[in-house]
Amino acid sequence: MRAVTGRPRIGWLLLALVMTVTACGIPTSGGPTAIAKANVPLHLLNPTTPSTVAATIPPAVAVPEVIYLVAPTQHVVAATRDVQFPANLSEILGALLDGPTATESSAGLQSFLTTTKVSATVTGGIATVNFTTNPVQVVGPNQTLAIAQIVFTATAQPGVTGVVFQIAGQPIDVPTANGAQVPGPVDATAYQSVAPIIF
Repeated sequence: MRAVTGRPRIGWLLLALVMTVTACGIPTSGGPTAIAKANVPLHLLNPTTPSTVAATIPPAVAVPEVIYLVAPTQHVVAATRDVQFPANLSEILGALLDGPTATESSAGLQSFLTTTKVSATVTGGIATVNFTTNPVQVVGPNQTLAIAQIVFTATAQPGVTGVVFQIAGQPIDVPTANGAQVPGPVDATAYQSVAPIIF
């Protein structure tokens, strides 16, 4: 008799379990169904966009610095290049080695320097300018103009009174306007014959 009375209890337990699962909201249909708008939580209907804090990186400030190119008169002439502030002599000389712009070239300006890496340090007013390779690939008067470009550009900077030249860390002699080869330091007075013409 106990076996007969046990079956109805199992049936009642299964029925209670099905009702509990249905009451918990587990869908019994085989596919997705639409939910009424009234049943959707408000924060899901109107999500807020997370606020972001704008980056406060200041823009790079460029300042004009003087470099010297060669005019058709075979004298050096001042030009300007925008160099990121605070500019240092290495960056200014790097801008010089980049040569004239298209506009400057069409106006007859040129450079007798070739592109190479350059670093410069200033001690006691003397700039030691070190090139990775020789930036002067010309001879004769053009070689003097090339050196004058560097000297006038370097000594245009406050506190620089003379220039010593190095290639790959080795000191070199440079020509002056009177034809002498000197170890330096050299300054603008050694290149007065090719200095900018003042009208």
